[in-house]
Amino acid sequence: MSCIRLWSSPYVSRYRPPSRVHDAGASDRVAARCKDGGVNSLTVTPPPLHLVLGEEELLVERAVQAVVDAARRADPQTEVCRMRTTDLVPRELDELVSPSLFAQGRVVVLGAAHEAGKDIADAVLNHARHLSEGAEGVVLVVMHAGGGRGKALVDALRAAGAAVSECARVTRFEDRASFVRDEVHRAGGRISAGAVTALLDAVGSDLRELASAAAQLTTDSGGSVDEAAVRRYHRGRAEVTGFSVAEKVMTGDRAGALEMLRRAMQLGVPHVLVADALADAVRTVARVSASGRADPYRLASTLGMPPWKVKKAMAQARGWERDGLAQAILLVAEVNADVKGVAADADYALERAVLALCAARRR
Repeated sequence: MSCIRLWSSPYVSRYRPPSRVHDAGASDRVAARCKDGGVNSLTVTPPPLHLVLGEEELLVERAVQAVVDAARRADPQTEVCRMRTTDLVPRELDELVSPSLFAQGRVVVLGAAHEAGKDIADAVLNHARHLSEGAEGVVLVVMHAGGGRGKALVDALRAAGAAVSECARVTRFEDRASFVRDEVHRAGGRISAGAVTALLDAVGSDLRELASAAAQLTTDSGGSVDEAAVRRYHRGRAEVTGFSVAEKVMTGDRAGALEMLRRAMQLGVPHVLVADALADAVRTVARVSASGRADPYRLASTLGMPPWKVKKAMAQARGWERDGLAQAILLVAEVNADVKGVAADADYALERAVLALCAARRR
């Protein structure tokens, strides 16, 4: 049997079992990041039917890999075939999920099930029901992005008894902070609250980068990660970004803003990123300020912002008057044009804008 039309993703390609021994503990740990994935350290053979639901790429990848690792602990020669559901016709799916003549185990991973047409979706469901009754040696993993598209297939797979891994996108600041803490704990360390915030400021919202940074910091710091450790290993990113300059400006810290700006220029932070961060900060405060006093969570829903961003903007807005914000909006529009070619000296344009914005805050 051969697999064709491979699913185009950096981590999904058909491969034979490697010769090295798999880290079973690692696969158990990664499974824990998705809710109730049906695979844990006590699993000898994984359930025959899995639904990986959501579009947070790292968590999806880990959930799938946990199933693969569990299958290979039961049978080291297990074959893995990853296909995009929309690239299959029912006949090809029949071949994929048919037991091997040589009793070789197989994990079939079907991606993008939310895009499946009716014929292939019905075929997936028929095979899922058959496998859930016990098909020796075959494990089917169906990946679905969630949401309303193709929801009938999700409901039917749940009803068929699929082990479900919930891997929804992590968007809230609090959830990313929790993810960082979990990653450090999983690596055998502990991390302070200040270090969590510093790491998020340094790395951003990409879970893969956060996971890598958390693991590296835990190793390098001997298991105890504090704010100083984060700033030491991520100095250029943690201390100086466009957003760190903008935060100093919005709080009226003129000296701090200039220091951050000059450091950013020394480190080669692109001018346009600083200008964009200034514009985003000013517009966010203006929108929040114009909405009046309201519950931050309700306001976050209305404005389409995360609650943590609304809370920060509310605190920053206390130092701004309406006229000052109006002037600030004009200033950030001007500096954005300057750094994109209008001004002869982008460094000078940014410094002038920072000074003018700090002055506007006091109006």
